[in-house]
Amino acid sequence: MFDSVLIANRGEIACRVARACRALGLRAIAVYSEADAGAKHVAEADAAEPIGPPSPRASYLNAEALIAAARRAGAGAVHPGYGFLAESADFARRVEAAGLAWIGPAPETIADMGDKERARRLAASAGAPVLPGSPRSPPAGAAGLAAAAEAVGYPLLVKAAAGGGGIGMKRVDRPADLERIAAAARSMAGRAFGDDAVYLERLVAPARHVEVQIFGFGDGGAVHMFERECSVQRRFQKVVEEAPAPGLDDGARHAMARAALALARAVRYRGAGTVEFAVDDRARFFFLEMNTRIQVEHPVTEMLTGIDLVAAQIRLARGDALDDLRQGRIAQSGHAIECRIYAERPEKRFLPSPGRIAALRWPAPAAGLRIDAGAREGDAVTPFYDPMIAKLVTHGAAREDARLRMARALDGTRIEGLHTNLEFLRRLVAHPEFRAGPVSTGFVEDNLAALAGA
Repeated sequence: MFDSVLIANRGEIACRVARACRALGLRAIAVYSEADAGAKHVAEADAAEPIGPPSPRASYLNAEALIAAARRAGAGAVHPGYGFLAESADFARRVEAAGLAWIGPAPETIADMGDKERARRLAASAGAPVLPGSPRSPPAGAAGLAAAAEAVGYPLLVKAAAGGGGIGMKRVDRPADLERIAAAARSMAGRAFGDDAVYLERLVAPARHVEVQIFGFGDGGAVHMFERECSVQRRFQKVVEEAPAPGLDDGARHAMARAALALARAVRYRGAGTVEFAVDDRARFFFLEMNTRIQVEHPVTEMLTGIDLVAAQIRLARGDALDDLRQGRIAQSGHAIECRIYAERPEKRFLPSPGRIAALRWPAPAAGLRIDAGAREGDAVTPFYDPMIAKLVTHGAAREDARLRMARALDGTRIEGLHTNLEFLRRLVAHPEFRAGPVSTGFVEDNLAALAGA
């Protein structure tokens, strides 16, 4: 049992976790770098602890500073949110070694799923279809790399073995580009994760990206909360998500849920996580990875099911009975769509655009509308961290209801003082292909000029 939670994160997810803590009668403790001393997540917590200078490695990625902050504040548990150290097995172990409750999967599970080669083997042994791929860090040298690529087949992706979120992921269409692109992927992975290992994986194109939300109880039991469509991406990173996945073959939908549950049960998964799949144009699906954390897009599932996923994570960690989380009791209703609002310039290939928010107006509160914001009017979006400002989430009885509600919500949002992707999102939800239903992961790139207004 614990009565206080240190939130080892910042921005929107820190605000979200603080709300869940308050709903459960727990004390929420924020942490902040020098750049975030006046940030929204600090103001919304019950207490806050400084953790260092603006550099992520000196603050939000500094395990020693975070655990020291938890001790100073008298925290009984740590919630990592997403990003930063949320998928660090080492951080999870250090939290538990400090006598604190870790609100997340077991460190061993994080390590297994974080090693993408090992995750692929575990998924295959649980019965999930897996794409052809190479071992972690394919043989060094041009000849060894080329041989591994030929065995996998083109087109392929070079992917960071220790990463996620699209970081360190590069597409290769022909052998002549392989060595150069692999070197760039290694460099990016090393900077982002402190590990430059990569692997090769066959690219499905065109493809959809569909993930299944699962929740495990740590004892081999698990439930699923249906799927989300995450195919609208830029730079391999999601920007619009929705559920249910539109136009998805029901056979594939149910088979994916079964495969996700089989993997979660096999690894005795604990807490919230997602199993992600590529789906080809024949409705065949293939395991991509398992994310051992709460997802940015979790509100989509919450809107459909009425389940508070963050509260469920915390309740499991403190030993509550979770009788409400039984498969037969979990149902979804209607359709939900989420749009991520970033300080960025779509016409400059989504270059981040830091600055101060001079004016901020959200749409009026309405049924079927949720706003998860990590910034306020007057706040600065700094160059040190992810430039996401907020997420708009809408719900309707049918997909078109949710889409129209999203269009109105985007039209009712005004942000001044810096560049944002608001106009890009407005064009996107009005685009004929998006309105028609399912799109592939290449949708944004194929329509970038029209969507960005370039």
